[in-house]
Amino acid sequence: MAIHELELPKLHTTTPAITLNQLSFAYPDGRVALQNVSVTINSGEKVALVGPNGAGKSTLLLHLNGVLGALDGSVRIADVEVRRDTLRKVRALVGLVFQDPDDQLFSPTVFDDVAFGPLHMGLAEAEVRARVVWALEQVGMQGFEDRMPHHMSVGQRKRVAVATVLSMEPQVLALDEPSAGLDPRARRGLVDLLQSLSQTMLVSTHDMRLIAEVFPRTIILANGQVAHDAPTDEILSNRALLEEYGLEMP
Repeated sequence: MAIHELELPKLHTTTPAITLNQLSFAYPDGRVALQNVSVTINSGEKVALVGPNGAGKSTLLLHLNGVLGALDGSVRIADVEVRRDTLRKVRALVGLVFQDPDDQLFSPTVFDDVAFGPLHMGLAEAEVRARVVWALEQVGMQGFEDRMPHHMSVGQRKRVAVATVLSMEPQVLALDEPSAGLDPRARRGLVDLLQSLSQTMLVSTHDMRLIAEVFPRTIILANGQVAHDAPTDEILSNRALLEEYGLEMP
């Protein structure tokens, strides 16, 4: 398969990319992380998820591809409900990028890390190689195929972590604190990358400047519930609202 032939699959525009319906979840120790969360995100939307530590942001992202198992309510990715028997399909639809790239990168070389997903999808070697090249080009890391991930900077590792999910051609990207720990130059590169990607995106972050630059819609979570869901400009211009939830002005 030639590189130029690789195209991301498209969601039907009439079908929401993400639908959470009365999602509730408690950890085994009894801590309630999410309470009756209902959210709909349309295909192609870029949505920021904010709130104080412990609000349930990371827990919500993990539910998008079934990492945490049993839940109350429902989660749908496009027309697929997240259940034990649909996890393979769901995880092909959702690319989850963790806050710490070291949780995602475990192979000897960048090539091996980015190739891991396509290989386990059973793709032919030529297509796997084409996807690796394409994914690394998308994140500006072409030429790093033979590098050892743990010898690279945090910003470079975060880009490679994004490439590991792009190589599987997901329709939805879920990123947890993608700008955490980045220096200004690496952060600028991340902003440019997120702006350039076409996938539906739900991103948990405390970086209010990132939100202002990339995400037209913002959801505030507090105590495991949706406290506000509105256009980003409306939320960022409301100083009292930001102060109420411990958020900084960008």
